[in-house]
Amino acid sequence: MNDLTGKIALVTGSSRGLGRGIALELAAAGAEVIVNYRSGKKEAENVVREITERNGKGVPFAADVSDAKDVEKLFSFIREKYGRLDILVNNAGTTKAQDIFETTEEDWDFIIRTNLKSLFLCTKKAMEMMRDQKGGRIINISSMVAHRGALFGHCHYAATKGGILSFTRTIARTGAPYNITCNAIAPGIVETELLFQTHGADGVAALAKTVPLGLGKVRDVGLAAVYLSGEGGSYITGACLDVNGGMNFH
Repeated sequence: MNDLTGKIALVTGSSRGLGRGIALELAAAGAEVIVNYRSGKKEAENVVREITERNGKGVPFAADVSDAKDVEKLFSFIREKYGRLDILVNNAGTTKAQDIFETTEEDWDFIIRTNLKSLFLCTKKAMEMMRDQKGGRIINISSMVAHRGALFGHCHYAATKGGILSFTRTIARTGAPYNITCNAIAPGIVETELLFQTHGADGVAALAKTVPLGLGKVRDVGLAAVYLSGEGGSYITGACLDVNGGMNFH
């Protein structure tokens, strides 16, 4: 049911963190993965090395997916090398530890550009290809803050993650006549390098106590992406899969 053999997948921002985990699981399921990165060339090459060591297929590609010219180069590469794109995972995103009093207009624009404009640019290009090939899967990485808002600041991040859900539902309706599905994944608190950098070991341990199933792993999110990309996700569109270990705040 989760066999993705022969599928071509693009995962944006996949040199580390959630994106890395998603790329590894898609490749393990048989997809050939384009590992997109903006500046982490070494990290992206390491992800591709991990994929090939597991008998998978992957290729790194540098592009700032919030920049239209870079996105055009990325999709030109995909068209020339593969002639198709079966799976797009819009994962690229960031945040800044700020509340609204600390957030400048420049900060706001940067987060919106990184988290939402990139989503629009990549989805538009992917849907043009998927429409022509009469099918495809689009998966957008949101967050549990899309449902409840961020607890401490991060108003720009929360706004983008909420926007991703509305965008997802709209694109699901637009894509349905072309057999294009569009879904979101909203991760909870997941163990990543960034989490330990921002909270420290003691802080992460405290967070784990607030989650019924404990902290999530990047593989949990990756497996959810594989499910939505495979046969099991063929009749699911416009949905949000909450991968949060029981932290439900709807």
